[in-house]
Amino acid sequence: MKPAYSVIFLTTLIGAAQGLFLALFTAQSYALFSLLPAQDSRSFFAMGAVVVLVLSALGLAASFFHLGRPERAWRSAAMWRTSWLSREVIVLPAFMGVVLLYGVAHFTDWKPVVATLPEGIVIDGTLVLGLAGTVLAFGLFLCTAMIYACLPFLREWHSPLTIVNYVLLGGASGFTLAAAFALASAPALTRFYAGWALILTVLAFASRGASLRRNARLRPKSTIQTAIGVKHPHIVQKSAGFLGGSFNTREFFHGKSLAVLRSVKWGFLITAFGLPVLFLAMALWTNSTESLPLAFAVQYLGLLAERWYFFAQANHPQNLYYQAIS
Repeated sequence: MKPAYSVIFLTTLIGAAQGLFLALFTAQSYALFSLLPAQDSRSFFAMGAVVVLVLSALGLAASFFHLGRPERAWRSAAMWRTSWLSREVIVLPAFMGVVLLYGVAHFTDWKPVVATLPEGIVIDGTLVLGLAGTVLAFGLFLCTAMIYACLPFLREWHSPLTIVNYVLLGGASGFTLAAAFALASAPALTRFYAGWALILTVLAFASRGASLRRNARLRPKSTIQTAIGVKHPHIVQKSAGFLGGSFNTREFFHGKSLAVLRSVKWGFLITAFGLPVLFLAMALWTNSTESLPLAFAVQYLGLLAERWYFFAQANHPQNLYYQAIS
């Protein structure tokens, strides 16, 4: 498939935003049970929510460049009963709305008591909003991943690993960003976030590696014979039947060589996983916290390459017929 840069930025930006929100709510939940020190509502939670909203808004803005008629974008939500894309279009603004309320509640210190646990632990309004945001964040991961995983004819995508990868890659980038964000706003949480970022990055590497191995073993179910309905054993395509390109040849094949694909694959394995693990480990074991912003920057660039490869690796069956041009 031809990678669409608007979708690449959309999925990586909102993935990091979702991961960052999960990191914020994790810290608040741990502090509720005195497992982590409590943090300032305005400088940490409210400002963290602002970063989540900015990343989500940038991702949403990028998605409009993928539309032929952006003024009709609202129609994309109409098929929510059957379309994972429509569900994503609904869940993303809902997630952003809850994050906005979460940030406003922390900024204004609006914390009405909702319930009190037997141990005397108070559940306030921000925790309820955080829980709702967490559910929507995971729902958004599911919707985004299922847009691709639900397509059986694109076998590289049609796997539970696609869902796992979206969750783990978003979580890893979000927690790495949280570690860098905590440097200025909550230094006491830096090692906590760096540790979880390291774990999630390693898990994401294992999951993405499993999908790469799976896809490398795939063998086409169709052949040029089945594509045209002729069983003769010796068929060679000389032309696609027209002189110029078409929508099919432009949109369903990336046009890059195998050497480029291999370079991109090794590039994202190093930048999305290898180098971030190194920088996060340095922050944990040498207290070199200056490496945390670098870890996120390198990891995000690696995720851009990873997402490009994710789209480019998918081999549309129609390319059997258009292989002379593609």
